[in-house]
Amino acid sequence: MTSQTTVAARAATAAPARGPSKLGAVIRVTSGNFIEMYDFFLFGFYANQIAGAFFPATSEYAALMMTFATFGAGFFMRPLGAIFLGSYVDRIGRRKGLVLTLGIMASGTALIAFVPGYATIGLMAPLLVLAGRLLQGFSAGVELGGVSVYLSEMATPGNKGYYVSWQSASQQVAVVFSAALGYGLNHLMPKEVIADWGWRIPFFIGCSIIPVVFYIRRSLQETQAYLAQKSHPTFPQVMRTLTLNWPIVTAGAMLVVMTTVAFYLITVYTPTFGKSVLKLSTEESLLVTLCVGVSNFIWLPVMGALSDRIGRWPVMAVCSALAAVTAYPALSWLIAHPSFGNMVMIELWLSFLYGSYNGATIVALTEIIPMQVRTTGFSLAYSLATALFGGMTPLFSTWLIEATGDKAAPGWWMAGAAAISLFATFLVYRGIVKERVAVN
Repeated sequence: MTSQTTVAARAATAAPARGPSKLGAVIRVTSGNFIEMYDFFLFGFYANQIAGAFFPATSEYAALMMTFATFGAGFFMRPLGAIFLGSYVDRIGRRKGLVLTLGIMASGTALIAFVPGYATIGLMAPLLVLAGRLLQGFSAGVELGGVSVYLSEMATPGNKGYYVSWQSASQQVAVVFSAALGYGLNHLMPKEVIADWGWRIPFFIGCSIIPVVFYIRRSLQETQAYLAQKSHPTFPQVMRTLTLNWPIVTAGAMLVVMTTVAFYLITVYTPTFGKSVLKLSTEESLLVTLCVGVSNFIWLPVMGALSDRIGRWPVMAVCSALAAVTAYPALSWLIAHPSFGNMVMIELWLSFLYGSYNGATIVALTEIIPMQVRTTGFSLAYSLATALFGGMTPLFSTWLIEATGDKAAPGWWMAGAAAISLFATFLVYRGIVKERVAVN
């Protein structure tokens, strides 16, 4: 095959898809996000059952803390996944990298689903569960970045915010699906059975979905933007470029702090908060989470599209400012007036803030990172924010309530995260990296 023919073939492969094929590409690339968030949410929702199975302790609080610590440990693997898998994706392509991350993620999910409990194999049980979480964290370190970059590179002109928002929107499908599944199981099975082994059923279902997602994702085409690059960086070159652009990566991580804290607060931690703090029933807590997932799914693409029209920073600045001043008062009011209806109302307000901010922020992060290391830079910034703040939200929320005696204390955690992201918004769009945003 001649070089001209090769170039023509690559161009044809990368040609922008139209009509239904564009929708198909979005579904194929975001399918792995579904699996990742489905498993993460299940771990948070069944925290009490997982604590009893793998982390026996002298008190429910201690067991729950160990469970959330294991949940959080996976997030500390994300920066490593971002660096090593991210540089691999930037070198060999978006498509191949996304297939690889799905395989690693599947291994971690299977470990958590099939490992026997502490009563059967002793200390090996929590160690294997921890290993599963570390594998999931390693793959997740680049999954979100890889998907977001792919969507930004396949988007039609003027619609990047709308397209990239489907990365986060796909996660909400997982939240809704897993919440509905948990609600159904709680109606069909006695609580004792769920605590004993029934909590594993949703994990088994996740394992059965993985082969389907593999099949779907393998049909992805490479993006035109990636194929148009004349050269692709080696690992040392990626590290050198990231080092030179550390202010951008740091500012990007600060941008993401609010979105990752808010997400884990209103989804993963909500069932525990509803049951343990507000003393709502399991079914009510799940219904609240289901409503949050639907709300997130609506607001993400709407506000992503709005950011295409009016700009990223106005949406980000307004929503982070509102979160900083309303998160704690909203939770304080809920604690003073605990009920299912009030929890739905407060969570939907926080969902609006999260969905609006995230809809503009994720695409903004793809725009400020240099093209040559876009997957690695995006993934590293997102992973650092998630590891240090977002992934620790269930753990810190549980600890803050215990340490302060203030059941609304998680509101301070979200307010602080919003303040960091508000500062970063002005830093990026009115500060040290303004020029970088303007020319990208």
